[in-house]
Amino acid sequence: MPASQANQALPERCSWCGTDPLYVHYHDSVWGRPEYEDLALFEKLCLDGQQAGLSWITILRKQESYRAAYDNFNPEKIIQYDDAKVAELLANPGIVRNRLKVQSIIKNAKGFLSLQEEGRGFSDFLWSFVGHAPIQNNWRSFEEVPVTTPESEAMSRALKKAGFNFVGPTIVYAFMQATGMVNDHMIHCPQHAECRSESQDV
Repeated sequence: MPASQANQALPERCSWCGTDPLYVHYHDSVWGRPEYEDLALFEKLCLDGQQAGLSWITILRKQESYRAAYDNFNPEKIIQYDDAKVAELLANPGIVRNRLKVQSIIKNAKGFLSLQEEGRGFSDFLWSFVGHAPIQNNWRSFEEVPVTTPESEAMSRALKKAGFNFVGPTIVYAFMQATGMVNDHMIHCPQHAECRSESQDV
């Protein structure tokens, strides 16, 4: 078989990650893998909110800077931020310097801790919207993938009620895709089967 035909026969990863090594690694190792750890979910939800109006690769490239700027997304530290800290964040070139987005992470930290005070673990709260098990989709083209679903709309409403912001249903669905609450890898992508397998091992 000619090499060109052999290459065509190999499964192809989802096209959205392109060829950027950082994005490819994110696609292959993170996106779609079920995440159940409270603080990891909190961080990802906050970062997805920072993406609003931007591309995800922009935020992904700033992820380590965000972790340094926001005390590794420790909600108990974040709720202590005062005006001086906000000014410091707004002067930090390593993050998106938008006042509403800076303040949104502080609001989200308060929402996270409020849920804890009610005795609701963040992971359990979020995963309840998909029945505590990843939704397995079988898309063959990117055009088939929705931007919102009834589950993301319900989660968005609940998060807003809990005090979170930058959590509209489109952002929330992107979050659900990334954290494995839904498996939206293309059916031909090698990671589709891997994510399905991980969900069965939990």
